[in-house]
Amino acid sequence: MKPTTIRSVIAASSAGTMIEWYDFYIFGMLAKTISTQFFPEGNATAALLSTLAIFAAGFIVRPFGALVFGRLGDLIGRKYTFLLTLVLMGGSTFLIGLVPGYKSIGIAAPLLVLLLRLIQGLALGGEYGGAATYVAEHSPAHKRGFYTSWIQTTATLGLFVALGVIMLVKLNMPDDAFNAEWGGWRYPFWISILLVIVSVYIRLKMSESPLFSKLKSEGKISANPLKESFRHKANFKMVLMALFGAVMGQGVVWYTGQFYAQSFLENSCKLEFEQSRTIMLWAIAFATPFFVFWGWLSDKIGRKWIMMTGMLLGVLLYRPVFSTLLQDTDIKKLVKGDAILVKTDTAYKTNSLIEIRNRYTTKNGASFTNLMLDTLGTSYTKVGGFKALSSVLSQDLTGTFIDKKVNTGTYWKFVALVFFLIFLVTMVYGPIAAFLVEMFPTKIRYTSMSLPYHIGNGVFGGLVPFIGLLLTTSFPSDPLVGLWYPIGIAALCLLIGAVYLRNKIDENVED
Repeated sequence: MKPTTIRSVIAASSAGTMIEWYDFYIFGMLAKTISTQFFPEGNATAALLSTLAIFAAGFIVRPFGALVFGRLGDLIGRKYTFLLTLVLMGGSTFLIGLVPGYKSIGIAAPLLVLLLRLIQGLALGGEYGGAATYVAEHSPAHKRGFYTSWIQTTATLGLFVALGVIMLVKLNMPDDAFNAEWGGWRYPFWISILLVIVSVYIRLKMSESPLFSKLKSEGKISANPLKESFRHKANFKMVLMALFGAVMGQGVVWYTGQFYAQSFLENSCKLEFEQSRTIMLWAIAFATPFFVFWGWLSDKIGRKWIMMTGMLLGVLLYRPVFSTLLQDTDIKKLVKGDAILVKTDTAYKTNSLIEIRNRYTTKNGASFTNLMLDTLGTSYTKVGGFKALSSVLSQDLTGTFIDKKVNTGTYWKFVALVFFLIFLVTMVYGPIAAFLVEMFPTKIRYTSMSLPYHIGNGVFGGLVPFIGLLLTTSFPSDPLVGLWYPIGIAALCLLIGAVYLRNKIDENVED
């Protein structure tokens, strides 16, 4: 295939897939705001858990979408199947933006959102397998990892675009206007319909996969892709190996490095909105090229050990990384910084502003900072000395810190830490499309690769934010307890994959 042709195939497939990921993830990015709109007031934690449960529901139904649309893709073709998934995803996303809040229609609000979220999950279950298969079937075997890795960037780029659009909207209006029932938080959902129209136009100009067209012309299309995928012992064994030896570990690494990290910065570290989002944006921007790098390298040395190394590093380093994020935003340990702003909500002062500025050193060498406490919005009280600072922190500021802004040095340190988390995502995710494609024959590939991918990502991975918050709520003494779920899943997958998977998959899988 000519380079210009494969580039157009990758561009068209990637654009649509990125838009579907954008649609799918804006719900999670806005979970905190959505929880106040579609659930009754009175228990913020329960509302957030309920919202994350609806968010997770979209993941749980992804395997069913893989079965439905995978079967269609193996029967009627790749092109028209993922055109359909794109329309379903964009339409349901737009409609979520039109659902009235709980105050207007009561329990119907979360039920309608749940229904639309389920449609999103079904659509995404059919999208990824089609796009990855379509690109792979246009690619020469020795460059399959490199070419399919461009599709792998779309999930993270969709997250990047979602974050960017939300930031752009929120920074151009007051908080009250953004969080109102018909406020700015709905705009990212409405914008989706414009993106989908553009992508549908592009995809309508695409031709069918040459390998599928060949099968169709020869009359070799599978009569029953589901039966051939899951009732034939050898193929079903490969489905299970793909799931438990690679994809479930990849799924938890993906969602820990991006979704759990963003949730942790906002809900555990209590960073203010702009900083928590821009830290993610910078980290994603720096890490995204590594998807392509690992895809390229996997063509040279094989897929397996790149993915296994990413899982191993996650198992070993997740707790130290997240512990550092937490410690560096602990207000009682911020005596070593020299520029931090913190909003608080306490019994003594409402929305007080603490500004920690000048760095000092005591006679015994201990560092501390001068504390200026804004009590009325205009007057300041200065507190000097380590003992006085400790006294204020323990007595006056006994509430929950809800909005912190770290200094420049700490900010870029956090960017580096989150970059590392997403770097691990690129290791496990960059090669996996080519890895899955090469495990299954063309006539049942869409169905066979889609199911393990969406169980691994949709169920094991998609539950990371929900289970993480649930564990943290249930065991508040350990703020990092939520990490044991992805660590455990990644460790199990690492063990199975290291023992049972081959590093080099047969490249001659076209027949």
